[in-house]
Amino acid sequence: MAEKFLPLGIQDFETMRTGNFVYVDKTEYIYKLINPIQAFYFMSRPRRFGKSLLISTLGYFFEGRRDLFEGLWIAENTDWKWEKHPVVKIDFNAIDHNNADELKQGLLDRIADINKSYKVELSTRQLSRSFSNLIINLNKKYNQEVVILVDEYDKPLISHLGKGEKELEIAKQNRDVLKQFFGVLKGQDVSGALRLVFITGVSKFSRVSIFSDLNNLRDLSMNSQFANFLGYTEKELKKYFCSYIQSLADYMHLPYDKCLENLQAWYNGYQFTKKADKVYNPFSILNVLQDKEFQNYWFETGTPSFLVNLIKERNYPIIEIEKLKLHEHSFTTYDLENLRLEALLFQTGYITITDYDNIFYSLSYPNQEVKKSFADYIYSELVEIRSPSLKDRYHLLAGHLQNKEFDEFIEVVNSILASIPYTHIANQDESYYHTIFYLMVSASGVLVQTEVLTSLGRIDIAVEFNDKVYIIELKCNQSADKAIAQIKEKRYAEKYGSSGRDIFIIGINFDTTERNITDWKWEMFTEN
Repeated sequence: MAEKFLPLGIQDFETMRTGNFVYVDKTEYIYKLINPIQAFYFMSRPRRFGKSLLISTLGYFFEGRRDLFEGLWIAENTDWKWEKHPVVKIDFNAIDHNNADELKQGLLDRIADINKSYKVELSTRQLSRSFSNLIINLNKKYNQEVVILVDEYDKPLISHLGKGEKELEIAKQNRDVLKQFFGVLKGQDVSGALRLVFITGVSKFSRVSIFSDLNNLRDLSMNSQFANFLGYTEKELKKYFCSYIQSLADYMHLPYDKCLENLQAWYNGYQFTKKADKVYNPFSILNVLQDKEFQNYWFETGTPSFLVNLIKERNYPIIEIEKLKLHEHSFTTYDLENLRLEALLFQTGYITITDYDNIFYSLSYPNQEVKKSFADYIYSELVEIRSPSLKDRYHLLAGHLQNKEFDEFIEVVNSILASIPYTHIANQDESYYHTIFYLMVSASGVLVQTEVLTSLGRIDIAVEFNDKVYIIELKCNQSADKAIAQIKEKRYAEKYGSSGRDIFIIGINFDTTERNITDWKWEMFTEN
């Protein structure tokens, strides 16, 4: 049998199954969803994580298309009767939302299209009544409960964030439309006619703001039972894509296990619940296996301009993103009037859960793809530099560190600092220089960690390669000697002493008057 194709850009389940594409079988999770006689669900996941394919799969499932599920877990291991239900699918990606009137009209048009496809008469053009009539009439005509599937419900909201007060007001007006629209589902006549409601989106707005009084709406976003519903686990990657991974390894002249390690570092690491397997970003995995090149795929499909605008507005400390600790309450108090940047970063996929101590969640970047891309984007947006050629010189930093070219490394950093307009860099404090330095080194593509905890203190910056580690202490208006002395006094290098790698310690002093590095030293660490 011919090798299955990689399903790049395929979001239709029927196309996936009839076109000989690889399908990672998630139908056991679907069976968990449908066991209650009536179920209302919500699930948020970052973009490009398979939400649209899931909506499509659920649609064909409730249309009774057993032929498409032959060989999959749910067809082989259950006695599901495959009855045909009327299915109402609403994709907010395809509905205009430039303002509340457009949103209402778009929803009305979608309802009209569904009425027409099921040959049900549309008796009103009032939004709430037309939606409720659609559900009730479908239930009566087919004598079966109706399935409601909603994709990207929050598109009319997040599309207007981070663009000023006028756009925020549009988001609020759109929110009111959505609240009215989804409020239809709580009505007694309507709710009794429903079999399943499944709503997806990127962000999780508070229940009060959108899904008012839908007390039976079960949020699966951070539910451990459904942690691996979307995304690829390590086990799934090896099972379904083994031959493609081997082909990538051969192309890159790498052993299979080393190629797998690189895939892990670049694209694995997403965790959405307290305890779960890490999952890979499906979009990035499919692209790297197709293109045979490790690069940024997911990030480039949609830049997080509204997040960066919020970071600018709030003067948010970028370095803190790598070592966030949040209480569970932080994920449940999210609304347009109370935008929690940390919650947004988590829901949109730029940070993920790394640990949970029964009180606080630890969060950081999920992998190298996201960290490098995010640092690159924020650096480009936040660092004002006159010369584009100088602004892009940070790409050289990784090579200089790899080759132990310390003079060249410092020269590049200083050339970038010198190109920042005086009005932006004058009178800045240590945190500013620390942030700029961190961003330019991270964006260059190396593995950078900041505020690394040791038994005696915190390392300012650690840069790791396969064969070497740089421990960097930053000072402002002091001296490189003092920075080196602190590294030695706090025994920072001991953290990496058993790694088998060369360890270099570097002290750097920024002079805020000169607005550059005026003093720096390096030493190779040796055990006493």
